[in-house]
Amino acid sequence: MLIDLVKKNRSYRGYNENRKITKEELLELVDCARLCPSSVNAQPLKYYLAWEEEETRRIQAHTNWARALPQLELPHRGMYPTAFIIILQDTAIDGNLSRYQKDVGIVAQTMLLAAAEMGLGGCMIGNFGAGSLKTELNLPDNLAPLLVVAVGEPAETVRLVEVGPGESTKYYRDERDVHYVPKRRLEDVVVRGET
Repeated sequence: MLIDLVKKNRSYRGYNENRKITKEELLELVDCARLCPSSVNAQPLKYYLAWEEEETRRIQAHTNWARALPQLELPHRGMYPTAFIIILQDTAIDGNLSRYQKDVGIVAQTMLLAAAEMGLGGCMIGNFGAGSLKTELNLPDNLAPLLVVAVGEPAETVRLVEVGPGESTKYYRDERDVHYVPKRRLEDVVVRGET
């Protein structure tokens, strides 16, 4: 059921480094993404795949995780993702980098739902050095990094908790390093017009 995949698909910030992700697994995720809808069907998104340890470490160095928990270094050492997919926009197809932001969200979520179905997990990382990453990977001028998606086998516990009106939605960790993600209740997010 889709709802089960949605619940399983969390932003994981800790991975089993012994579980290596393969190029074929990443291609399977991108194959799902390429079939997604695209604004005016322009399909300007491209995907940089990294699954070899040396390269994933280089990419990891350009990312910043869990901005809401600045006191923690996440992922913890020894719990880094074993693969990345970098979503790029080919500016030769369209140079407007803001136009396709919804496409980026659609393809990233699709890949992560597919990863959850495969027993994997991931995290969308918007806080990264786009310029430095582009230089690090020697990307051509027409490919602009828009989002980094970490992929791996989750090695942490993430729990959803419902919160009521006025309660904080800031995620947090307890003393056992369990990650809690507050979610607004269904009745608090549905808006119904006057009849």
